[in-house]
Amino acid sequence: MNFIRWGSYFNDYWYSLKSNLVEFPLHIIIVYFNIYYLIPKFILNKKYVHFFTYFIVSLALLYTIRTGLNYLLVTENIWPEAEGVQKAFTFNHIVAVVLGEIYVITLASAIKLTVDWIAEKRRNDQLQKQQLQTELNFLKSQIQPHFFFNTLNNLYALAIEKSNNTPEVILKLSEIMQYVLYEVKEPKISLLKEINYIHSYIDLEKLRYGDSIESQLTIKGNVDGVNVPPLLFLPFIENCFKHGAKNNNTIVIKISFDKKDKELVFTVENNFNSSNDIESKHGIGIENVKRRLQLLFNDNFILKTRILDNKYLVRLKIPVE
Repeated sequence: MNFIRWGSYFNDYWYSLKSNLVEFPLHIIIVYFNIYYLIPKFILNKKYVHFFTYFIVSLALLYTIRTGLNYLLVTENIWPEAEGVQKAFTFNHIVAVVLGEIYVITLASAIKLTVDWIAEKRRNDQLQKQQLQTELNFLKSQIQPHFFFNTLNNLYALAIEKSNNTPEVILKLSEIMQYVLYEVKEPKISLLKEINYIHSYIDLEKLRYGDSIESQLTIKGNVDGVNVPPLLFLPFIENCFKHGAKNNNTIVIKISFDKKDKELVFTVENNFNSSNDIESKHGIGIENVKRRLQLLFNDNFILKTRILDNKYLVRLKIPVE
């Protein structure tokens, strides 16, 4: 482009070709010297005085070499763009050459730094994504031993009592273990599977507490094909048994899906045992869920808990696929 531009301007393409063959290798050298040596060594280390010193020296050296080569190989009129015959090493000629060189260096450096910035941003985004995914996997894995620990404690209590329900508890626990260990490896699972899992957990707890526990589960909307993060609702259900009333506890679970807004609302309420401080004793489960919600949805979710008329209420709204 430069060859055509100046060839057309002077109507002398031979002169334009020779001058570009002399000048462009020098452009390339000083541009790469600036990009790969001066900027990393001095600018990135905040040694600005050193940078400008080397930069000015490199411009002076380039001017001298470029002017000498043009004089020897191209034309004795080293500045044909100007009116009349101009001499080398005059103030105007130095300013013209240096400003043109700074323009080339600045443009090329801006392109290189922009490309590097985009690549670095992509790399950082990918690293952050991997870090978040690692944390999510860790949080999800925390729920499994936490749940099994509690369930084994229940099983131990039944074994001490020599309860007839012990074999059935072991069977239910086996079903839940199969779900937790093999079916929740994906980031999202079917909501119907999660609901079945909640049913199994409630059945497991009912075997322990007997008729003192009642449960209701209501589903509103067509949840076929709806996917949710696995093990997201279990800690709230577990909380109902851990901190709820031990006798005459009624657990009401409602799941509502709005297909238009693609939002899922999960609510649960149970009789509240005033002797338990839920906010301070809910342990790893609820805190785990809160952190997972933040990582999964940023601020695009609503989680509210409150105590009303001796009932503990939880309401969770999340976007769903």
